[in-house]
Amino acid sequence: MATIIGKPLPNIPWQDRPAGSCEPIWRYTENPVITRAAVKDANSIFNAAVIPFRDGFAGVFRVDDVTRSQYLVLGKSDDGIHWQLEDKTLYPGYDPRVCEIDGLYCLSWVAPTPTGTTIGIAVSEDFEHWERKEDAVLPVSRNGVLFPRKVGGEYCLFTRPCDKGHTPYGEVYLSRSPDLTYWGKHRFVIKPEQIWESTKVGAGPTPIETDEGWLCFYHGVLTSCNGFTYSIGAMITDRDEPWKVLHRADRYLLAPRELYETVGDVPNVAFPCAALADADTGRIALYYGGADTVVALAFTTVDEVVKTIHEHDLMK
Repeated sequence: MATIIGKPLPNIPWQDRPAGSCEPIWRYTENPVITRAAVKDANSIFNAAVIPFRDGFAGVFRVDDVTRSQYLVLGKSDDGIHWQLEDKTLYPGYDPRVCEIDGLYCLSWVAPTPTGTTIGIAVSEDFEHWERKEDAVLPVSRNGVLFPRKVGGEYCLFTRPCDKGHTPYGEVYLSRSPDLTYWGKHRFVIKPEQIWESTKVGAGPTPIETDEGWLCFYHGVLTSCNGFTYSIGAMITDRDEPWKVLHRADRYLLAPRELYETVGDVPNVAFPCAALADADTGRIALYYGGADTVVALAFTTVDEVVKTIHEHDLMK
C-alpha cells in the first residue's frame, strides 16, 4: 500500500466510489461545484487552485469576464465544495496553482507580459496580502507548478516552455531556485508518448509526496478531427531528484465525458489544477476545469492511483 507523506486532512471533501464504478478516479455527483454565477460579470470560472486554510479551505480561481479578460480571484470555503469568491482581481493571468511551503502560501500562475506569458510567483502569510516575486522564467511558458517543500534545499518548479501559439512545444521541465527569485538547473521531465497525450503534456496540481515518490497528476492533449481533448494522467517521480520519472501510466485516468466537460467555451477539457490529500486515509480530492467553463471535483485514493500506474506502467 502506498502512503501519503504529509498532514492529516480529516475534513477533506469526499464522496465514496459509486456502485459499479471501476474507474481509478470518480466524479462528484453534484458537479460542477463552481459556475460563472459565483463572480459578477464572469463569462466562465475554472482551473481552481485549492489548499487547506485554517479550519476550512482557500483557493485562487481563474475568471474570464464578459470582455474575455483573464484574471485571478481569491475564494474561501468551509467544506471545499461551497465557495464564496471575491469580485476583485488579485493578478491578471490564468491557470493558478498554490501550495504551502514552510508556512508560506506560494502562488504560481500564467502571467501575461508584452512579449508572451511567463510564470508569476507570489507569496502570502495570510492568504490576503500578497508579495509578488520576480517572474520565474523568460516568456513564453505555461503550467508553472511548485513543489510543496524544498528538495535538496531548493525550491522546485514544473513548467512547460512554449511559444505564443496554443499548441507548439509539449514537454514538461523542472527548474530549481534557492530563493523563489533566481531559477536554473533546468531538467527535462516528460514529453508526449501515447496517443491520448500526443499533442502536448503539462503539469497539473501540486505534487503529492508519497513513500514511492512524488505523485504527479498532469494533463495530456490529443488533437483529433474534432479539435483538442484534455485528459488527466499521472506519474511518480523520484523524491530526491524529482525530474526523474520512475513510473508513468500509459493511459489517462479521467477524460471528458460528462456534459460539463464536453460542452462549454472549450469543449472536451478536463484540466487538473489542485489536489487535496489526507495522509491518514490516503484520500485525494482533485479539482479540475470542465470545458474551460466550470470547476469540477473528483475523488480517488493514493492506493488506487499508484496501483493503476504500476499496472499500466509506461516505464517498464
